[in-house]
Amino acid sequence: MDSTTLRRVRRAAATLACAAALIALPACGGDDPDPESGVRSKGPVTVSGQNFTEMQILAELYGQMLEDEGYDVTQKLVDTRAVYIDQLSSNKVQVVPEYLAGIGDYLNTQANGPSAKPVTSNNVEQTLDAVNTLAESVGITLLEPAAATDQNAYAVTEDFAKEHDLTTLSDLAASKVPVKLAAAQDCKDRQDCAKGLREVYGIDITEVLPLGFGSREGKDAATSGEVQLVQVATTDGALEDDGLVLLEDDKGLQPAQNLIPAVNTEFLDDNPTVATALNELSTALTTEDLAELNVKVDIDREKPADVAKEYLEDQGLLG
Repeated sequence: MDSTTLRRVRRAAATLACAAALIALPACGGDDPDPESGVRSKGPVTVSGQNFTEMQILAELYGQMLEDEGYDVTQKLVDTRAVYIDQLSSNKVQVVPEYLAGIGDYLNTQANGPSAKPVTSNNVEQTLDAVNTLAESVGITLLEPAAATDQNAYAVTEDFAKEHDLTTLSDLAASKVPVKLAAAQDCKDRQDCAKGLREVYGIDITEVLPLGFGSREGKDAATSGEVQLVQVATTDGALEDDGLVLLEDDKGLQPAQNLIPAVNTEFLDDNPTVATALNELSTALTTEDLAELNVKVDIDREKPADVAKEYLEDQGLLG
């Protein structure tokens, strides 16, 4: 029996059990019956995160999974991690799609100051162990990380890669080509950006143009030859259309940024089925999936809710 069939069988069994219990009891499940179906809700849950395309999609994926489990879902996307982490810790929001090293670095500096020694690395298991400790101390539980990861990445044009025989960042360093880099404004002194590209790889970064992370301006600078290297994301599904290719981070400069559900611990203790649903999604979600979903929203102009529903149905995760 496949996982989708097994899931439906279990749900059918649970529904029958609840129906049987209704013969003797006034209610089965949560506190608030749906006036149309008569099925009682498991209660409200708020999904938060930062307000950009990928997070809009992830909030829909999480929200639709939880709605399918019987929760009344509200989305509350905000501008910064600082806002939603405080609300997640205090149970004002209950669930957030997160990035493993992203939340880890934030919690580490909050607990130990801006000069704290990093606890994240490109090793997923070691990073998860370290970040779990920080999260638990502020009332947050991390669930299972997905294979999907959204890391900083560096791209060159296809022509530039062919000209210099490049597939990795080490190849770029070995080429000894002077490199101008288009990147985020804070790239110059970041270990996962210009600083690390120089120190870890030995790439001759001669200038950093602060054109933004994965921005159209940065990509255009690369394709026009103004820069040789541009900072993008591993889930940027439009690179091929832009004539760009990623160079492999073969020395593991980037920390593990696997997608991971972050849940308020108190809420999770009262609602353990949330973990089952979201872990099931994490098991399915890949980097390629996420890149394709981003393209559907950013390039094809489809709605996040629609692409999320189609993906979940295709994966057999609903129903």
